Amino acid sequence: MMFHAPFRSLAGTPPMSDSGNILMGMTNTQKPQNTNTSGTSAVAKAAAGLKLYDTASHTVSNFTPIKPGQVGIYVCGATVQSSPHIGHIRAAVAFDVVRRWFERLGYKVTFVRNVTDIDDKILDKAAAAGQQWWERAYIYEREFTEAYNTLGVEPPTYEPRATGHMIDMIDLIQKIIDNGHGYVVYDEDGKPTGNVYFDVASWPHYGELTHQKQTTEVDAAAEVADAMGPSVDSAGNDKYNPVDPADMSPDKHDPRDFALWKAPKSTDPLDARWNTPFGTGRPGWHIECSAMSHRYLKDMFDIHGGGLDLRFPHHENEMAQTRAAGYESAARWMHSAWVTAKGEKMSKSLGNGLSVPAVLAENSAWVVRYALGSVQYRSMLEWSDQTLAEAKSAYDRVANFIERAGAAVGEQPSHEEIASISADALPADFIAAMNDDINVSGASAAIFTAIRSGNTLLSKLADRADSDAAKAEVREVLVNVRAMLDTLGLDPLAEPWVNGGAAGGAAGSDADSAEHEALDKLVSGQLTERAEARKSKDFAKADAIRDALNAAGIAIEDGPQGSTWSLK
Repeated sequence: MMFHAPFRSLAGTPPMSDSGNILMGMTNTQKPQNTNTSGTSAVAKAAAGLKLYDTASHTVSNFTPIKPGQVGIYVCGATVQSSPHIGHIRAAVAFDVVRRWFERLGYKVTFVRNVTDIDDKILDKAAAAGQQWWERAYIYEREFTEAYNTLGVEPPTYEPRATGHMIDMIDLIQKIIDNGHGYVVYDEDGKPTGNVYFDVASWPHYGELTHQKQTTEVDAAAEVADAMGPSVDSAGNDKYNPVDPADMSPDKHDPRDFALWKAPKSTDPLDARWNTPFGTGRPGWHIECSAMSHRYLKDMFDIHGGGLDLRFPHHENEMAQTRAAGYESAARWMHSAWVTAKGEKMSKSLGNGLSVPAVLAENSAWVVRYALGSVQYRSMLEWSDQTLAEAKSAYDRVANFIERAGAAVGEQPSHEEIASISADALPADFIAAMNDDINVSGASAAIFTAIRSGNTLLSKLADRADSDAAKAEVREVLVNVRAMLDTLGLDPLAEPWVNGGAAGGAAGSDADSAEHEALDKLVSGQLTERAEARKSKDFAKADAIRDALNAAGIAIEDGPQGSTWSLK
């Protein structure tokens, strides 16, 4: 698969040297990359029923935006040290669905997803491969962008890079120090070393995000998250979040203190160092998200999202340092669960990662997207052949209905019409599921309920005397089905699926089409045999054929023009 880079503003350009002049020449702002909002002109009535989980409180509660009609979301994006795997992309798909539901509800959404383009692993892997560190970062950033685009993830409003926001980070660190919550490490000559740490003991609110033991009653999902996700109470090594060497320094005042800024390693290139009032170095792991969320979303914003493994230490530390600087943090923290393989978190460090290009070589992008979003964002997703087989079956059912319904009404509604459908116009069971903490399993069930209803209408279409009214009913179902699918990023006639053919625009589409054609031939043959049996009054044989097809998941509808079939 070829990967192509989208345009990025100057905010994402890598530094050229460690001279103090470079920082002053860098810009900290970007024009929005995506201003896509809902096609509706006002917030839907359905928005009043939206309930979302909050990691900090372990409760599901009503969502109320900070600013009426607007939602600000910051999601931790990729650390671009290697190619994306399915585990990486699950969080992107999960929060894409969250965002799409907000847009369908009529909110104007500002969506920020960062790129971490400098860290220890990027520097070390680039050196081992004989690459410039910024070269390696940019190559993999483009791969992530291609994966997002291929799987139908909407572009963020802003996608800032860490290296474009050094001034913001330095200013933020200075505020933390000035407020008495950070300290600079000096050498024996009294010169700043470049190491700056957050003083955890000075911040009495530390631990408010992941303080599981302080919560006496939690729901089942919270218990799973607490068991599988690292927390401040956990003992032993954290295999999902390796310790930053800077955090192991004997210069720390407290073992819990963490690096805000760190002195360079002797092996670090000169252009991976920045001059600051507290010495030459580069940012700690957490400071970039505090700086960039404030830059693009200002004071308290609605939602901070990310993968479950980021709860601690990343988000715990991020919350503490943001507030210690005098800024408000997110009003609600949401975390998507992991993709698992045989019950273990999918990650390259564990040797069970599946690269996105490899998966797309065997499956259509639509199918992969459906599989990744097939369960609620807080639920662990077991990745298996069965998961993909179920997604392929879902595609066949969706595509079959949309094709037949479009043919029956003589057109396919435009995507502009589909995008303009307000949440209030969608089926009540779909609304209820999405408002229930983005319960995509329930939402999918609502879609297939509507498809079954639509197939029933199609089977009776020829018998209806009021053909125009009958076609209008079919069209209404078709519009609703496609609008619901679009809310999940799965309308087959929307981008990016429409340009790639019926199977969703990626490798495997031809195979899917061939499979459908082969199935149609087999079923049609059975229907012909059944029709002959009925004609000869061999009803036992006709019923046996129908029952066998039904047992295989194929529904038969008999009409004056003959029998038709669809997947249940």
